Amino acid sequence: MPYITEVAEIRDIINKFISAKILFADTEVADWNTAYPRLSLIQVLADTDNVNVDRAYILDVLDKPDLVAYFVNKIMLNPEIEKVFHNASYDLRFLGGSKARNVTCTLKMARKITRDRLSVSNLKLKTLAAELCQFTNVDTESQATDWGRRPLTEKQLKYAKYDTVYLAHVHRRLLKNINKNHSNLEDISSMPRNEKSEQTSFSVTNVRVAFECPRLFYLHYHFDGKTLFVPDDRIKGIGTAFHKLAENFIGIAKKEPQFQALFEPPVEQLKVDAIATQMQQLFYQLAFFPYLQSAIQQDSNQAAALHQIWQGLTRLIRHWTELLIKNRRDCRADAVISRTLVTGEFSLEHNFSLPDGTQQRLIGKLDSLVFDFEQKRLCVVEYKTYDPVDPSAQLAQVSLYSYMLREKKKVPVDSAVYCVFPEFKEYRYSWEQLENTVHQVIPHKLQQMREWLSWKSPHANPPPPTPQAHLCQICPQQEKCQSFFTVESSQPSSSGDGISSQASERKKQLVPTPDADAIAQKLVETLKSFAINVDYQGAAIGPAFIRVKLKPQLGVKVVSILNRYADLQVQLELAYPPMIAPQAGYVSVDLPRVDRQIAKIEDYIQHQRLPATAPVKIAIGVNLDGELVEADLSDPNTCHFLVGGTTGSGKSEFLRSLLLSLLWRHAPDRLKIALVDPKRVTFPEFEGIPWLYSPVVKDSESAISLMNELVTEMEERYRLFEAAGCPDISYYNLQASKPLPRIVCIFDEYADFMAEKEIRNALELCIKRLGAMARAAGIHLIVATQRPEAKVVTPLIRSNLPGRIALRTASEADSVIVLGGDRKAAAYLLGKGDLLYQVGSHLHRLQSLLATIIELPQS
Repeated sequence: MPYITEVAEIRDIINKFISAKILFADTEVADWNTAYPRLSLIQVLADTDNVNVDRAYILDVLDKPDLVAYFVNKIMLNPEIEKVFHNASYDLRFLGGSKARNVTCTLKMARKITRDRLSVSNLKLKTLAAELCQFTNVDTESQATDWGRRPLTEKQLKYAKYDTVYLAHVHRRLLKNINKNHSNLEDISSMPRNEKSEQTSFSVTNVRVAFECPRLFYLHYHFDGKTLFVPDDRIKGIGTAFHKLAENFIGIAKKEPQFQALFEPPVEQLKVDAIATQMQQLFYQLAFFPYLQSAIQQDSNQAAALHQIWQGLTRLIRHWTELLIKNRRDCRADAVISRTLVTGEFSLEHNFSLPDGTQQRLIGKLDSLVFDFEQKRLCVVEYKTYDPVDPSAQLAQVSLYSYMLREKKKVPVDSAVYCVFPEFKEYRYSWEQLENTVHQVIPHKLQQMREWLSWKSPHANPPPPTPQAHLCQICPQQEKCQSFFTVESSQPSSSGDGISSQASERKKQLVPTPDADAIAQKLVETLKSFAINVDYQGAAIGPAFIRVKLKPQLGVKVVSILNRYADLQVQLELAYPPMIAPQAGYVSVDLPRVDRQIAKIEDYIQHQRLPATAPVKIAIGVNLDGELVEADLSDPNTCHFLVGGTTGSGKSEFLRSLLLSLLWRHAPDRLKIALVDPKRVTFPEFEGIPWLYSPVVKDSESAISLMNELVTEMEERYRLFEAAGCPDISYYNLQASKPLPRIVCIFDEYADFMAEKEIRNALELCIKRLGAMARAAGIHLIVATQRPEAKVVTPLIRSNLPGRIALRTASEADSVIVLGGDRKAAAYLLGKGDLLYQVGSHLHRLQSLLATIIELPQS
């Protein structure tokens, strides 16, 4: 195995390669997970008659740019030599790029043939070597080692030399597969395929809109029009100007020496406020003031919008200043701006494989890209001149940008959303948080989007309405939507976003309804008697309460309505005080129904075994539109739950319906359930079911044993993932011969185990470890208690259980412990399944499902 490090010898070998007709080549890269990767090795196999490891050359070109340029000029630009790479688009980043000639990519060949025809679990080179060419003991770990350190280990050199050997054998097998039905390689484009290319492209913005409202997505795609849900009190139409000015700032800051000079003092002397102010002043003089004068000359009515744009820019510049000062610790003053605020071509595209076997092309363009030296990560930045109305849509958008850039750069990419109005907020997501969103959510969503676009009026099953009814009040195409999607065609189809396809039918069953308009009118008149003038904006009728929407008239403060709950309870003769809250564009007043309905589980969830690749979701409850809301356990925000509710709140019924929603849809080999039931009354019917991970736990000693077992299981799974080169359970199960089941642990009445310090400490330690790490391993915790007191639900427990569900609590303090902040509303819920579900910063009031009879499915 020739491993060559001397410059003269490497040049001699390259000159020998010139006479070859075909070369099998690969590269190894140092610092691949940073913004500045370095080419470390070029591996070449030139003897096609003897494709073994002794004939492979390893050229050490680390920090030898002249040698790399020599290889590119002599080999890569030579059209007479066929160069075979596996993932050519990656290697060509370092070896000539688009100038390279006569390059063959075995990954593209394998994709044309399709994974199913090749009978392999994926199309990675090592997988093809093992499963297609029957190589044994294939090393999949050394790729992630440090290729920038010298000397290289024997294991690294062995790994490097085998790459070109695997490549040559894989190339031969792919050609053989093609030639079974085709006379030459050029015919491959006409091969019958399991997946067809989709000519219609979606943009990343299309995906965001589809999450927010499928109908708005449909209307925009077919008829254009606006897509932003912007509250009425915000100045509209400033987004484009803000984006251009933000981009302009980066260009000027990189070019003008005055900006660089601000960072020349020692880093400990750099002050954020002082430098941010100076950068703002420089940018105002050089760019914003000339822009301001020009804009005012064209339209003097733009003053308010321009003022708001400048406010947003000053907040953004201050945030960038903080990052620049932090990066200055690891970077020279003259380079910190250019290396932190990355510029370049930010247009991206990627073909996604969908569940039905087809592909969908997705395109997008980034707003900005920054590099964080402390994290050693690129970070995609998306600007928002308004607060995002849907956290899931926001997460989908930035996760797509990160994924598409990662596919292009081949390094993990974090992302952030900068909301600049009304105050600066940063929502940051690591690549590890984003990855599951892309692989588990996006393909299903893209397939749905295709299905929605194929609908034609007046056929049944149009795109469903937005799951967030309040968005209709600020919809930019409200009138067109109401006229286009008629009442007759508005039956929602199954959306895959946790909305039941039986929602409209159930909504009809919930009527007999009270006269909501008459009740609302009485509420308006009562408020008027207190000199609080409001306009009635409509009402929604849920199973347990009526939500009346009120718009305060000019001069009426929202707080004056919020403080009237006791007066309204008396004047309206209510059994419970109304729950009053500000919403987007109105104030909601929830009045309890005298003819309260129940939401039977069988009306919302069917006994239907889902595919193994389907997301594992738990039923939370029914919303005001009669739709079932569910939580995806693979989502970082809903992977583990804290559930609180006092006696009579319906906590036990909630846990039982949640459990049934899992059992009815997932087979025992795909899902295991661990149950902790110290009171022995919540899960008696579930003893002995084939889904059980272990017998139902009823005492503290067994509870500690179970949690330790789950920690051990988690660690074992991570060892399996590491050996298989997989980041999480979803990836692992796609290629494993024996997939791992997800494990859901439902821990009822956690407070019963908190009396003894030793038991409390042991359980807290396990919950901390599982809460922090178990999501990717497919292990999920649902911890419930009647007494969510501070000494029971400690900060350590709360911080590791991101999902929150509050049924009625015994006090406002208990409500705050479950929901966080100053959210006291759970103390005023109606009980019997009336609950608050917290998603990000939003609270959703739902009615829990009720299982009147426990009907267990056949395993």
